[in-house]
Amino acid sequence: MSPSGILKKLVQLEKEFQKIQAGFPAKKWSANTLPEHHLSAVNLLQYLTLRKNNISHLQNDLHSLGLSSLASAESHIHRQIQEVMMRLGFSFKKKECNPCTTFLAKKKLAYQTQHLFGSIHPKNHVAIMVTLDSEMHLDKQTIEGFMKRGMQIARINCAHDTPDTWRKMIDLVRKAEKDSGLSCKIYMDLAGPKFRVHIFINGKEQSKMDINIGDRFLLTDDADFIQQEGVTLFCQIPGIAGLLHKGNFVMMDDGIVEAIVTGTTMSGIELTITRISGKPQLKTGKGINFPNTAIPIASLTKEDIKSLEFIREHADLVGYSFVRHTEDLTELHKYLYSKKSSRLPYLIIKVETPESVQNLPYLLLYAMRYPFFGVMIARGDLAVEIGFERMSEIQEEILWICEAAHTPVIWATQVLEQLNKTGIASRSEITDAYKAAQAECIMINKGKYTHLVLDTLNDIAKRSHRHHLKKRYEMQSLGIAKKFSEKKIAL
Repeated sequence: MSPSGILKKLVQLEKEFQKIQAGFPAKKWSANTLPEHHLSAVNLLQYLTLRKNNISHLQNDLHSLGLSSLASAESHIHRQIQEVMMRLGFSFKKKECNPCTTFLAKKKLAYQTQHLFGSIHPKNHVAIMVTLDSEMHLDKQTIEGFMKRGMQIARINCAHDTPDTWRKMIDLVRKAEKDSGLSCKIYMDLAGPKFRVHIFINGKEQSKMDINIGDRFLLTDDADFIQQEGVTLFCQIPGIAGLLHKGNFVMMDDGIVEAIVTGTTMSGIELTITRISGKPQLKTGKGINFPNTAIPIASLTKEDIKSLEFIREHADLVGYSFVRHTEDLTELHKYLYSKKSSRLPYLIIKVETPESVQNLPYLLLYAMRYPFFGVMIARGDLAVEIGFERMSEIQEEILWICEAAHTPVIWATQVLEQLNKTGIASRSEITDAYKAAQAECIMINKGKYTHLVLDTLNDIAKRSHRHHLKKRYEMQSLGIAKKFSEKKIAL
């Protein structure tokens, strides 16, 4: 394409972007956005507008002229396009230039990151969150050792232990802070609605059973329908049998066991095992997921609401599980932020369901009513829900969209997991950790070799930050952006 043809396309984009920029403050749905987030909100909307279409041909044409191909410009997309237009001879008045420059965008993201995770040491490049657990036999020396190796956030999972145990772990962190002179944030994860499967054989609950591909079982949510002969899988979700249909998938034990609905009965639904990626065994108490089925259940459980009292008093950050819609954020606000307090934890939106992926732009725009917030890519449940094959693509999209919103991201689940458990890393998880360093924070789970994981992550992050900005991506149409643009919201 000729330079004049390229400029014509960019002028069309400029008109769309100017319309978004001029109209944003007047929109009713943006009324609660804090003034300090207006630039971020506008940039996000402009980026989504750009990404709803495939512009890879335009990128190639720009690249052939030695101009910016718009890759790596998520955080300042309008200003980047204006800069390219000026290189092609177009002129702007000073007041027409979008103020969101690459420098300002970088500064805004750094400011958000510092408030959420604390000041990141230049040698670390990325904040590191470590999961604490009562099984780790924690003491002040261990915590202090983690902090000296780069731990900036201590994670407590409210699905485990008790408030007394949480308090003891927090006290250890505070003592380690005092003795070491280092700082460490406290992050607490709400448990959320965790669905679990219970195994009954001949009417009696079993701790485990052997399974094979092709095995068929009854799944029910009604204890009265537990069979007195044969195998029954019981799940506590009310009405689950009525929500599932033939062809729906059911995943158990974090996706290790896959089954498909092959029929329905008066007692429940018939499941057939289709894949087993680990030991051919299923245990009672393991999680159960329904990837392509909408489960009408509240994101905030009664147990979560009880935990919030403790979290409000002790935590710096709160992770909100099973978020799907902005209504879920409204519900959390009612219990957490409506009560006056001298200190309130900052919100971390956990992206772990298909709905949270598709609604990510809305969740980010809603969260801009708060001064500071972040996003966690909770890859465990998310991979099970959307399919392992799509995980690489989806986590990339989440990074791009959060970058456009100047929102810090936590990369979570199974980072250097084998190294943490055995002391020896696999080649693939080293590559995964290298990719994780593109986020502002990396979360690691508990393990015997946490000290080794911290040293390895710091080294990988340092190497990653030397090179990863050199990558150039082709901008095919982005699924999240297309679905966002299809909704009846006037930009």
